[in-house]
Amino acid sequence: MKQHGFTIVEIVITLAIMGVLLTLAVVNVTSTQINARDSERLGDVSSIANHLETFYRTDTTNGVSVGRYPSTALLDSGETSIKALLLDIDLASVTAPGATSVSASFIPATNNVQTVTGVLPQPTKSQYVYQPIQTDGTLCTTEAQECRKYSIFYRTEGKNTVEKVTSKNQ
Repeated sequence: MKQHGFTIVEIVITLAIMGVLLTLAVVNVTSTQINARDSERLGDVSSIANHLETFYRTDTTNGVSVGRYPSTALLDSGETSIKALLLDIDLASVTAPGATSVSASFIPATNNVQTVTGVLPQPTKSQYVYQPIQTDGTLCTTEAQECRKYSIFYRTEGKNTVEKVTSKNQ
């Protein structure tokens, strides 16, 4: 009587093919997740930039007229101040993928070097660095100063490069 079944060779070939397909699927999913996080970062920074432009056009806090951006003091004031100054921004838009909180994610620059390699601190994948600049090119650190432009720096995960978004009023 003849028995029907698979030979060892057929099983090994089938397992090898399944292993290759599974490896390709995992690599593709990982790449897709990285691209999605990079897209989220770009969307977050665009949302922050839009809210900063609204602040520029409409802010009248502390008796200061419109036509300025918030200083780095904004970030020292906490999440409530960020939400109030940036006209009810969704705090999820200010929190980078992988960050635990807004204060750990949206951080002030500590220098006025306006290049992706010169800004300090250098952003990580879970940080956005906000750099408001005065007319004379110095860092804007107090609300009394006239912040006339800004840059936001963020690091992509896919290419591992620092990207820069600037104010419309450069």
